[in-house]
Amino acid sequence: MKIAVAKYAVGNPADFEAFAARQRQILREACGAGVELAVLPEYLSLELASTFAPEISRDLNASLAALQTLQSEWLALYADLSRELRLVIQAGTFLTEVAPGRYRNRAWWFAPDGTRGYQDKLQLTGFERDAGVIEGGDELKVFDLAGVRAGIAVCYDSEFPLPVRAQREAGARLLLVPSCTDTQAGATRVRVGCMARALENRMFVAQAVTTGTADWSPALDTNTGEATIYAPMDHGFPDDGILATTRGGQTWAIADLDIDALERHRAQAQVAVDLDWDGQMAPAFRQARHS
Repeated sequence: MKIAVAKYAVGNPADFEAFAARQRQILREACGAGVELAVLPEYLSLELASTFAPEISRDLNASLAALQTLQSEWLALYADLSRELRLVIQAGTFLTEVAPGRYRNRAWWFAPDGTRGYQDKLQLTGFERDAGVIEGGDELKVFDLAGVRAGIAVCYDSEFPLPVRAQREAGARLLLVPSCTDTQAGATRVRVGCMARALENRMFVAQAVTTGTADWSPALDTNTGEATIYAPMDHGFPDDGILATTRGGQTWAIADLDIDALERHRAQAQVAVDLDWDGQMAPAFRQARHS
């Protein structure tokens, strides 16, 4: 299975049509490389806030409310592109109103046969909590994408091992991580989280990122990081756990995933954290004693 993760330079489209044209352009590039699954970053849809007046785009609450008027067009855009390109698309996230003035950071995926679904972000960052209008999700899911069972961990969620472990135990062998970080420290935290999830669960992890600056947006102001596809650091995979990563102005990092190799190499693993996971659950290890 060939997949691609985006390093998406945030822009300021003049209208929805300009936004849609860019999505079509970059996804056609991925499709032209033979990709079956493309992952876009968290908060990408907030780029659409630039289509509103400055007093709206510069105010997070106002921009979230205004964006709801574009949600049906946004959903239709990626559904159409998925069918047209015969490409599974994880379209980053759309902050979706679930109650008056309350939003969830929702990561949608679209398949060429018309099916689609989503995973809500579970854990909120300090920025999201401070906004006062964003709430965490209450359900953990896995999906079958192009014959591979996958889960989604939206940015900060990739730093928490137990929900991802539950997705792995539900059959996920691929974790999609749409992310958006504004500091090098934040980018490092998500990168380390992705590497740890790949190691401990013997799974592939695909992280998309935003890049560049958008001084008109309180959420997309500064962006950093590299889009990367991770693998377990074990037989048959790179020693550093990196299958592909973007450099400089690259939009896509692309890699072929050998899902069968995850299972083939399991019995000969150098370090089988996935098999030894239950060892940490021993009653004696649940509480440390001072001696």
